[in-house]
Formats: sequence, C-alpha cells, structure tokens
Amino acid sequence: MKKEKIVEIFNILKKEYPDAKCSLDFNTPFEMMVAVMLSAQCTDERVNQVTKEFFPKYHTPEDFANMPLKDIEKLIHSCGFYKNKAKNLKLASEKILKDFHGEVPQTMEELMSLPGVGRKSANVIMLEAFNNPQGIAVDTHVRRLSNRIGFSKQKEPEKIEQDLLKQIPKEYYQDANHILIYHGRKVCKSQNPDCEHCPLHALCENPVK
Repeated sequence: MKKEKIVEIFNILKKEYPDAKCSLDFNTPFEMMVAVMLSAQCTDERVNQVTKEFFPKYHTPEDFANMPLKDIEKLIHSCGFYKNKAKNLKLASEKILKDFHGEVPQTMEELMSLPGVGRKSANVIMLEAFNNPQGIAVDTHVRRLSNRIGFSKQKEPEKIEQDLLKQIPKEYYQDANHILIYHGRKVCKSQNPDCEHCPLHALCENPVK
C-alpha cells in the first residue's frame, strides 16, 4: 500500500477517534506490566476491576516476589489462566528485583526477557509506561484490520507488525494501536462489520461483502 494512502487512513482514524487511548488503568510502569500480563485472553474491563481491588495494597515487584503463589492466584483468579499468569507475575517480579534493581526495564529486549512478557506486551509497556513506542502491538483487532484494510496479508502477529513498521511513518506509532483497536471495536468488528458506514470504505482493500 502506498504511503500516501496509509497516511490518509490514519488521519481519518485520528479524526474519528480523537480520544483513543489505552483502556487499562495503571499508575506506574510495574502496574502497567501487571495489567498487560493479566489482559491476555481477558477483557481490559475485567482486568481493571481486578487490579482496582489489589493495586492499593500490592503494586510493587517486592509485593509480588514475596507473596505466596497461591495468594497471587486468588487475587487474579477471575482474569482466567490464573495459574500461569500468577507464576509469570511472581517470576517476572523476582527477575526485576534481581537483574534490574527493582525497576521495570525500558528496552524491548530486556522487557521480553521477563517471564510472561512477549513482544506485544513489551510494545504496550514501552508505549504506555515510558511513552517511547518501538513498534506496534498486534492484538486480534489490529490483526483483523491489517488484513482487511490491506496493510498485511500475513497471519502471524510478528510478521504483521513487520509489515506495519515498513509502511506506517514512525510518528503514527503513538496512535496506531489505539485507533485501530477503537475502530475494530466500534465499526470493523469480527462479526457483522459495518462497512456501509465505515469512514475507510473507499480506501479498504478487502471490505466484507
């Protein structure tokens, strides 16, 4: 897709969703990391409900590193896959204390060295916690829209991200994930997308028939 067309698409989406932002609640980089890890296969709304209950008391790597695994499981139980998430939260907290002086690392490579933090999560943390986007997080919405609009024909998130990074100007990295997610939730839905009223209809390469 030509750069001019991509810029036009993102300018349209930025006007359509001027208030698009991360929907996870957090106050510190560590809280952001916890929220992102809990959001896997779970809605942001549910994550916010859960973290609202325990962040006032448990919100540091020390808190989770020192907490018995069973207690972490109880805190996050309703987020799903709680056993694996609890194990990764404890291990990631221990590694932050041991290898990063108790601070969430600020590079993609170091973030991805933490248990439970993959590339998508690292992208979100770099953007939201440190205001330093290094790429574009590819979730189910971004993957679907990338295929439909015509940014990428790939199916794997990392390959889709590489296609996006080759085409999208870096100044759009800050907003790309947010506005694509908003558009995916509101218009370009998985089932019954509203192509008729989509502001990108004339630019989309694969509108749903």
